[in-house]
Amino acid sequence: MRAIQCVEWGGPELLQLNDVASPVAKPGEVVVRTRAAGVNFPDVLIIQKKYQMQPPLPFIPGAEISGDVIAVGENVTHLAVGDPVLALCSIGGFAEEIAIEAARCVKIPPGIGYDVAAGFMLAYATSWHALVDRAALQAGETVLVLGAAGGVGLAAVEIAKAMGARVIAAASSDEKCEICRAHGADETINYSAEDLREGIKRTTGGAGPNVIYDPVGGKYAEPAFRSIGWRGRYLVIGFADGGIPALPWNLALLKGASLVGVFWGEFARREPKGQIRCMTELFGWLLAGQLKPLVSGHYQLADAPQALVDMAARKVTGKIVITP
Repeated sequence: MRAIQCVEWGGPELLQLNDVASPVAKPGEVVVRTRAAGVNFPDVLIIQKKYQMQPPLPFIPGAEISGDVIAVGENVTHLAVGDPVLALCSIGGFAEEIAIEAARCVKIPPGIGYDVAAGFMLAYATSWHALVDRAALQAGETVLVLGAAGGVGLAAVEIAKAMGARVIAAASSDEKCEICRAHGADETINYSAEDLREGIKRTTGGAGPNVIYDPVGGKYAEPAFRSIGWRGRYLVIGFADGGIPALPWNLALLKGASLVGVFWGEFARREPKGQIRCMTELFGWLLAGQLKPLVSGHYQLADAPQALVDMAARKVTGKIVITP
């Protein structure tokens, strides 16, 4: 089978398209023929040895997939050959086939395409865990989403609206702000054209948001945290801007605010019942039409390096997928 391999640490241009042995299902595993693989910012980091998980070389990047089960290992009872599934695999997704623990696979509900399924779990489950579980968001509260036109950002916009919140979407262009409005945002801030703090003041009447969802970090974190409302919850999702911010702790004191870490992967591992609730609620919203995932680009397997270049350059809105 063909696969994209990282054979040395570095940028996407060093990735190779190689022929490798097809995987075999061990006990507790299934083999999935990959129909689509979601592309995420951690994929850009992991090949540069900048991610918290550092697999040994060579390895196949790609953290989430959808496809069809083509082989079932021993002790697997809830899946059968032919089942369409989505799965979070951490690595191995940018390949025509993948062997994966059956427990990581979720059957795709009827009516949901492989491209949507491939980009659904990481973005939407992260945002559900952040807003529902960590922030305890309530209907009527105001949520500010930074980097709102990206995969996790748009997921947060849609989930917050499904929960009855008022949503302010902050993004880097007017075009991205329009995409956020199309996915439910009530107000937008183009922080390339308007000072972020002034935009927050304008859209909240000076009160500040109850919840801030931040997958960006970097230079936007401190002005956003300075603008948070009383008893606000600041959700730390990731650092797509590249810099890990250092915040003055007195800001939390003055606002009675909380800095809340969000690590969905660890949540799913440690609290499987919570993860089942998460996916059940998300699929319910998806099938009811309350969530409308945006897949903005499809790339062939050979073009996976370009997909990662586009992700790193922030040219992506919503999700992009690789289709082996």
